[in-house]
Amino acid sequence: MGLKNKLHTLKEKYKGTKLAPAFGAIHTFLYLPNETTHNGTHIKAADDLKRTMNTVILALIPCLIFGMFNAGYQHYLAAGDIDAATGGFFSSQFWTLDNFSLGFWKIIPLVIVSYGVGLGIEFLFATIKNHEVEEGYLVTGMLVPLIVPIDIPLWMLAVAVAFGVVIGKEVFGGTGMNILNPALTIRAFLFFAYPTWMSGDKVWVQGAVESIGKVDAISGETILGSLGQGKHLAYSVWDMFYGFIPGSVGETSTLLILLGGLFLIFTKIGSWRIMLSSVVGALVMGLIFNYIVDANVITEGSKFYALMSTPFWEHLIIGGFAFGTVYMATDPVTASQTNKGKWIYGFLVGFLSILIRVFNPAYPEGVMLAILLMNVFAPTIDHYVVKGNIKQRQKRLKVKTA
Repeated sequence: MGLKNKLHTLKEKYKGTKLAPAFGAIHTFLYLPNETTHNGTHIKAADDLKRTMNTVILALIPCLIFGMFNAGYQHYLAAGDIDAATGGFFSSQFWTLDNFSLGFWKIIPLVIVSYGVGLGIEFLFATIKNHEVEEGYLVTGMLVPLIVPIDIPLWMLAVAVAFGVVIGKEVFGGTGMNILNPALTIRAFLFFAYPTWMSGDKVWVQGAVESIGKVDAISGETILGSLGQGKHLAYSVWDMFYGFIPGSVGETSTLLILLGGLFLIFTKIGSWRIMLSSVVGALVMGLIFNYIVDANVITEGSKFYALMSTPFWEHLIIGGFAFGTVYMATDPVTASQTNKGKWIYGFLVGFLSILIRVFNPAYPEGVMLAILLMNVFAPTIDHYVVKGNIKQRQKRLKVKTA
């Protein structure tokens, strides 16, 4: 209670000044919102923007922690200190302090830079515009470290975060007004500005250089990078499902992503319509590619054969498809708002993700570009859905009055 009273006192003391938004943000983050209803003219509920964001963060934490263990595990596996044949989800070789420690000290700086730069800009804009600090970046700040290469230079990440917050959100008016997912805007900036670091076929998997006292980045192939070069998978289906594979921090464990998705659906924050339709869209595109291969329209040795011949359902557990579908395609601000629109939007996200994944020779992944593209078209989809509903009601009205 002492801290709460002190924050309230500081907030009242600096009310009307440039520092008011900063104290207000800290107070509302830890305690209640600044404004609450007290009469019967409003619907009262326990959820608000802050609690919604915190719920999504809770769904992301397991992926973050698993990613730390997996980063260390991939290091020791590549170094030959662990036998992959004896590994497994319940193996003592995976859940070790050494694995976690190595991953923690490599990943936690990404989290610090992401939140430090992003929230710093949010506070700056709130101070300049004299409005409350928006909680929208709470989730974006956690998403960014989970979708970038683990060896990305921190200065590069800082530049990208600044671009994503300012250009991707603030210029549109802040949280709730942006048309593109901020986290994907940050990753897209990195992809186009620093393509050699974001090729998508290499990730950090090992490299503790003890002699010079720092961690060095030695790249290893991702599954999609290997398939894009015409190679066959070296991992079992269960390894891919559990997440014992190289990849960005948060995208490897389909199991934890699935549990996180169910949690978001249960809390009514994530749209099950978008998730389900995205999966259907991906499966349809995968089946089409499998049919093309089976019909010998494209033969082995072709540049795209390995990805096209991948069993259609395996596309769901490799790359960033699952993570993008659950945590970014369902963004309530940038996704479609109507129920029918969500089905269309989600289906096209999944369909285009696999299409881009297979036919994009420069970047063996597609979910980021697919979601950003559909973010742009989401308002158009909703427009025609609403327009179609109006026409149907007009027809029913004419029938009744006839």
